[in-house]
Amino acid sequence: MAKTSEKAVLRERRKKRIRGKIGGGTGERPRLSVFRSDRHVYAQVIDDLQGVTLASVSSFEKGQHRRANIEVCQELGKKLAERCKAKSIGSVVFDKNGFSYHGRVKALADGAREGGLQF
Repeated sequence: MAKTSEKAVLRERRKKRIRGKIGGGTGERPRLSVFRSDRHVYAQVIDDLQGVTLASVSSFEKGQHRRANIEVCQELGKKLAERCKAKSIGSVVFDKNGFSYHGRVKALADGAREGGLQF
């Protein structure tokens, strides 16, 4: 059985600390959660009170398997903002999920802001 790496344990601690500070997403202001793997980036807009994903986007979507670099992440942020606007979601709480706010995570957030989402 493989041990959990120290890096993953530290990220989980940061994740819990951040989630405690921002609280859960509500219907009026859902939570924008970002997950970053080595190759891809996934983002979801979640209503935590109902436990429902309202909108999602990823670099691994059907027909668009692109490696997530900064440019792709910025496009994903804009695409997520469009999907949120279609469902009349104007403001969200940003959850960086224990990752550092730079590089691909920051590019996705900037793209979402350019698309019209408010954090």
